[in-house]
Amino acid sequence: QTQLVESGGTLVQPGGSLRLTCRVSGTSISVYWLYWYRQAPGKEREFVASITPNSVTQYIDSVKGRFIFSRDNARNTVYLQMNNLMPEDTGVYYCKLEGNDWGQGTQVTVSS
Repeated sequence: QTQLVESGGTLVQPGGSLRLTCRVSGTSISVYWLYWYRQAPGKEREFVASITPNSVTQYIDSVKGRFIFSRDNARNTVYLQMNNLMPEDTGVYYCKLEGNDWGQGTQVTVSS
């Protein structure tokens, strides 16, 4: 059974940084695309970033230049480095494996 567990979310001030981690068990991530999504209060879940097996990344426009998505296949783990955080980045961040396997989410709150 494939499981994804996110961690690293917390309260941070505007302009701060966080690194989210998603550890995957039950399958090797090396051949899969992975994704980060987020859901702000009262809004629908939205795509944030993707990474291919060859570590080619894509981002929504609002996080380009601030977020970095990376993977460590040996650790079966992916990371989302988030810099210069803004209040509009607040939400629950979910990791998703190619297909339909999701983590439980980790809360990121950007507020002074």
